[in-house]
Amino acid sequence: SEYEAEQPQFPDVRESECASVSLEAGILQPLRMEQFYSAPAADTVVQQLLPMAETAPFPEPPDPKTCSPQEYLEYYIFPVLLPGMAELLHQAKKEKCFERKRTKFIACDFLTEWLYNKNPKRKDESFTEFFSIPFVNDWLKDHPRTPIPLSLLLSEEEASIIIQSFWRGYRVRCNSEIQELRQWQKQLREDKNIFKRVKEFWTKQEAK
Repeated sequence: SEYEAEQPQFPDVRESECASVSLEAGILQPLRMEQFYSAPAADTVVQQLLPMAETAPFPEPPDPKTCSPQEYLEYYIFPVLLPGMAELLHQAKKEKCFERKRTKFIACDFLTEWLYNKNPKRKDESFTEFFSIPFVNDWLKDHPRTPIPLSLLLSEEEASIIIQSFWRGYRVRCNSEIQELRQWQKQLREDKNIFKRVKEFWTKQEAK
């Protein structure tokens, strides 16, 4: 309470538009991640946290070469970037990035693909995947990436099938009768190889 009383007041900003942060009892309560889990909710939070060009339009578009950094960000960057960030959070939830330490999801790749396809200059063109974007292809030719581990590419169903089949095979191989059969097969292979080598040896000797 003492900390909040010392903070300057901003009468021009409504309380409903500010981030809900409470410092009572010394506990910081940030915005809940559930607010970002859906695209509509993410758009609402983005509009609350940062001024959009639609909420505070300029009398006319500012000159990008002479305008201030704030005007450039508010008019040219945020209206395009913030919806992409909202979609990025929505996709990150689908990829379970908030549940696992490692995933195959690469946020920069998703955002690059989204911004490229949402470009107004490509309005009538078909959707282009990330690795089919021309400048991405040119970059990867000179800077190839390391392959993504198979453990990250497999789905949960595919990984569970591989683990279960390996475990079933291990349990079967532990059976005493199966062990005896495998030993017999191993000895049989070794014996066949010996006979084959002896035959090849005498064939070479006779040829001499």
